[in-house]
Amino acid sequence: MQRGRGFIILLVVAIPLFWYAYRESRKGPVDDTPKRDKVFNVDAGKIEELEVRHESGERTTLRRKGSEWAIVQPITAPSDDATVNGITSNLASMEIQRVIEENPGDVTEFGLTSPRVEVAFKAGGGQQRLQIGQKTPSGTDVYARISDQKKIFLISSFLESTFNRSSFDLQDKSVLKLDREKVDSLAVRAGQEVRFSKVNGEWALKAPVEGRAEFSAVDGLVSRLAGLQMKSMVPEPAAPQQYGLQKPAATVQIGSGSSQATLVLGGPAADDTVYARDLARPAVFTVESSLLEDLKKDSSEYRQKDLFDARSFNTSRVEIQHKGQPSTFEKSTSKDKDGKDAEKWKQTAPAPRDVDATKVEALVSAATAARATSFAPATVKIDAGKPELAVSLKYDGSKEERVAFVRDGATVYAVRAGAPGMAIVDAGTVDGVVKALEAIK
Repeated sequence: MQRGRGFIILLVVAIPLFWYAYRESRKGPVDDTPKRDKVFNVDAGKIEELEVRHESGERTTLRRKGSEWAIVQPITAPSDDATVNGITSNLASMEIQRVIEENPGDVTEFGLTSPRVEVAFKAGGGQQRLQIGQKTPSGTDVYARISDQKKIFLISSFLESTFNRSSFDLQDKSVLKLDREKVDSLAVRAGQEVRFSKVNGEWALKAPVEGRAEFSAVDGLVSRLAGLQMKSMVPEPAAPQQYGLQKPAATVQIGSGSSQATLVLGGPAADDTVYARDLARPAVFTVESSLLEDLKKDSSEYRQKDLFDARSFNTSRVEIQHKGQPSTFEKSTSKDKDGKDAEKWKQTAPAPRDVDATKVEALVSAATAARATSFAPATVKIDAGKPELAVSLKYDGSKEERVAFVRDGATVYAVRAGAPGMAIVDAGTVDGVVKALEAIK
């Protein structure tokens, strides 16, 4: 009986405790972060105009046009919307870290007699202006006030770099307005003229010689030009010859259908940059000098080095002629005992027979590994009618390609059917293919 009464007492004590714990758990974590007042009660999307005064004294005025911003003073130019939106969003979310004085006398010690940075904005017809002074001794905050109020308060110091922007900082620094996916022609003149054309999604070299182009190399150059950014602006451009633009070090023409853009690069400027100009506008600016070095690359840097597009996994037919003797291999697919697709290689010429699939795949790998080490000048003439070795591959269903290898002394030339020009390959390439062919026989 005593034991039962003790259990009841425990229940009477425990039930309220469990209920209290359950109720507290339902409340969630307690947020004890102190609530701070915002500096401005404004919606970033409602800000219509900005005036930013950089610490140098330069003032920039921007106006919103729909969803985009544009600089209207001291120049007329498109803006860097990401930078401008960073200013408007921070104006809307900025908090007072602490009020220093409600009614100060002399504000010199706070750096607010002549504020280093100012940001004014218009929203709903009214204007407000933020003035930013010195940093606090700890450097974590800066002194600030609203121009028509006496109160001095602190804001986070990172906001100083957000608001302290020059006209160039606020400007869209894109050199060329391009949709890189629509670019279909590119011409570069930097000593020699190199021209490319894009047809059916593939880049081809058109000058100084015709040939297949390395897609990634040409597309990489197009991407760099499309994303090219100004490093600085020349405030009041003088004569073109002062910047080396009268006789450019390089000229780039980029085409997208009937639309054309032309960029010229001139002489060296400061900080590893060169002067440049988009011929569609008068402004002179600088870009990184490494671009000029890339534009001076020889056309061979952009030529396709792989002689075959086929690979062992997607090749279904191989024809090889070695010293006039033909050999043909074909791949077929059938079901194995488990009902799964099984691939099998057969020799169909000179006589039908089963062959080791791994040896045929080694033959295809040896052939498709062929790469140009360089390209023969157009003046070199070689008779490819009777090559030492000719390899034809059928792949990806119906695609076919043929390369003939001609040995002239110690040099081996490769001629791809339907492609202009001749490649020079390592002599070991032919030896490797012949060795793999002999292994099958």
